[in-house]
Amino acid sequence: MRKVVRPESQPESIVIRPFRIVVLSLTLALLANPAPAQDAAPAGIRTSAGTMSVETVAGGFENPWSLAFLPDGRMLVTERPGRLRIVNRSGTVSAPVAGMPPVYANGQGGLLDIVPAPDFETSRLIYFSYAEPREGSSGTSVARAKLSENGGGARLENLEVIFRQQPAAGGSSHYGSRLAFGRDGTLFVTLGDRYSLRGEVQKLSTHIGKIVRINPDGSTPADNPFAKTANARPEIWSLGHRNVQGAAIDPQTGRLWTVEHGARGGDELNHPEAGMNYGWPVITYGRDYSGLAIGEGTAKPGMEQPVKYWDPSISPAGLAFYTGNLIPGWKGDLFTGGLSGTRLVRLRLDPSRERVVEEEALLTERGERIRDVRQGPDGALWLLTDDPGEGRLLRLAPGE
Repeated sequence: MRKVVRPESQPESIVIRPFRIVVLSLTLALLANPAPAQDAAPAGIRTSAGTMSVETVAGGFENPWSLAFLPDGRMLVTERPGRLRIVNRSGTVSAPVAGMPPVYANGQGGLLDIVPAPDFETSRLIYFSYAEPREGSSGTSVARAKLSENGGGARLENLEVIFRQQPAAGGSSHYGSRLAFGRDGTLFVTLGDRYSLRGEVQKLSTHIGKIVRINPDGSTPADNPFAKTANARPEIWSLGHRNVQGAAIDPQTGRLWTVEHGARGGDELNHPEAGMNYGWPVITYGRDYSGLAIGEGTAKPGMEQPVKYWDPSISPAGLAFYTGNLIPGWKGDLFTGGLSGTRLVRLRLDPSRERVVEEEALLTERGERIRDVRQGPDGALWLLTDDPGEGRLLRLAPGE
């Protein structure tokens, strides 16, 4: 796999010789159009479902954040600095898709989640979330646009911002943000507490620390729990969240499931219900990074308990239910990545879909931050590893 020159790299000398100019030119060309990974030989690992191979399909991404499959099997990959790529199954990576809006690419901000519309084959619409720059601050926003492809490359057309988190905030932390289409066609958007605004999380007058539910055009569904509540943001679905970075719809029940970054020892798995309060920052199983307690403890009447929490934290990211036939031993299980935990986590739910009864840590020996996980149309699990210049697209499937 090619080596990407990171922004902090410095020349050894201020004297630039001619051969260095050639190398620099080639490097810049590769940055504009990443090549397929060269170290794609599968590596076998033992799991509860048998031996799996891990194949590097493409590499050289800069902080890849989200992966989504198009109906023809190609993949959309977002890079946090603001680039959208299209990847073929063979690993060929496109030049950046044109027409992306400006993003606030600082800290945890940038281009975030992406999903094709349920009717993509006819509409060609894609939806994406990003940290939007706003007059000296930033906030999580959601846009939709038509993906147009022709001989001149891919571009976004008719771009429309359909949702903006309010209020915006300074700083560059805790944007969320995952997108998930429900069975009824509405869109769930997860929103962080922006770190500095956690005092706003319990207020219905803001979008801070909320999950919202909107129609595909950005309007508010009439049956949202606070649609008719005075002084409440009508888009709110649930509240009391810190920084939700994974969202998926249970194929058996149609319910939304999420994974959430807590503080130290406070990561959570939830299935957020309409109008429910999940406690942050009043109750949590985590402690502040200083070691001090947060809030009032771990439970309070009127606030929901997580289905599961992680202590120590793993920083869960991405979420997917496995429904394929390629790995029958994992059918029905839930998968999430780990950033600080550097792993892929498999979770098995009980028949009621209310409790976790089994957990398996996978790929721990690789030491890679896993940012997103999706099931591909081939039945394999596809992963994104998060790195400033060597982020990779991996395929996990049965093999030796």
